[in-house]
Amino acid sequence: MIPDNHRKPIDLAQSLLHSRREFFTTGRNLLGGAALTSLLGSGNAAAELTRRPHFPAKAKRVIYLHMVGGPAQMDLFDYKPAMQNWYDKDLPDSVRKGQRLTTMTSGQARFPIAPSKYKFRQAGECGMWLNAEHLPRLASVADEICWMRSLNTEAINHEPAIAAMQTGNQITGRPCLGSWASYGLGSDNENLAAFVVLVAVPSNREQEQAISSRLWSSGYLPGEHAGVSFRSSGDPILYINNPPGVPAEIRKQTIDGLNALNQIQYESHRDPETQTRIKQYEMAFRMQASVPELTDIASEPEHTFRLYGEEAKKPGSFANTALMARRLVERGVRFVQVYHNNWDHHSNVNSRMPSQCKDVDQPCYALLTDLKQRGMLDDTLVIWGGEFGRTIYSQGGLSRQNYGRDHHPRCFTMWMAGGGAKGGTIYGETDDFSYNIVKDPVHIRDFHATVLHLMGFDHNDFSYRFQGLDQRLTGVMPAQVIPELLA
Repeated sequence: MIPDNHRKPIDLAQSLLHSRREFFTTGRNLLGGAALTSLLGSGNAAAELTRRPHFPAKAKRVIYLHMVGGPAQMDLFDYKPAMQNWYDKDLPDSVRKGQRLTTMTSGQARFPIAPSKYKFRQAGECGMWLNAEHLPRLASVADEICWMRSLNTEAINHEPAIAAMQTGNQITGRPCLGSWASYGLGSDNENLAAFVVLVAVPSNREQEQAISSRLWSSGYLPGEHAGVSFRSSGDPILYINNPPGVPAEIRKQTIDGLNALNQIQYESHRDPETQTRIKQYEMAFRMQASVPELTDIASEPEHTFRLYGEEAKKPGSFANTALMARRLVERGVRFVQVYHNNWDHHSNVNSRMPSQCKDVDQPCYALLTDLKQRGMLDDTLVIWGGEFGRTIYSQGGLSRQNYGRDHHPRCFTMWMAGGGAKGGTIYGETDDFSYNIVKDPVHIRDFHATVLHLMGFDHNDFSYRFQGLDQRLTGVMPAQVIPELLA
């Protein structure tokens, strides 16, 4: 027996490795397991209750087409013919109303009005005015679409604005809409992730905005609800294929061994992220078999490519991602997030807007048509829009051949189709300058509340306990479902 005075001194650093989480998780000398669970309030049990739909979901799956940069609403969907008489005249102070500007235009001596140069016409029985010169195919399905011309946000720069649109908060790190959908709706295919992200490569790459995986993070939700990003070139998912010389049987044995070790770790520390890791390893193995078939678009009949356009055969194009989005939801993926860049039109609107429209016009039409032909549009919600709008005045110089538009958060246009959205609806109005909302505003919180409603959830009761609070996508500020947008 070792004398007390010869025992090895306790290593303080080693002692501290018993983290606060481990201490409270183990907690044998302090509290019983049931009492400890109650005190910890991890939210997992309570969260499971909130995951049950509050009412039947009209949207069983979602495809969200995010136009990164902020499309100019007055050049696409918010027709303002009166502005033709305002060419090169300054934006009145009575319209601006002291709004703060970005540093890109705050130093301008003038704010010259730049009317849209594109030809608009009314489309469908709903009579929606839109840029039919560059969106002719989308115009042909105007009655399938629910048009919202009065979106608004507080964010005036891209990073906080995209974060707010995707996660409900301008500060990154919170769960995005796709993660909430995964958490609420669960998976409909055990061989594919519930939430998938596709990043399309625009044909014009003049001024792209940086986007990162923070936008499809699960935040404080369990890690299994983070988006799985598919790449546009090479392997669709990193390490989806086995290394040379490693057969599937060996890979399966390796994963089984890792999962056994992770299970021991979980039983020791009860860290929910360990369980997430186990599920992700298992999902990764199953996806090795399902993803190659999913991404093999050569199996599509020729009429599919006539519908989406030849660009659909080009990996990474917007047409290709639109077709891939249909293939994903067809196989049970709950939420597909598509990002299409280069809508940040600070200059050269004349050449960049037509190329952007060419990228998205036929594929958006094709996606809606394809889903409808397959009987899937009624329960698949398709969303299109950016993080904010653009200014009616020109950034920098102004000429008929070249002008730009700055960021504008006070009003912008988005649209939805299918999944319980009311087709043929035109909601919200802006003033003659497409600068201020004059009727039926839709804050992005209202937009989120409405989308959650279509998925079967009351945004007030759909929450997750984190840091002692019931966290929600719509936050603590007032938000409302817009009934006029619902079929």
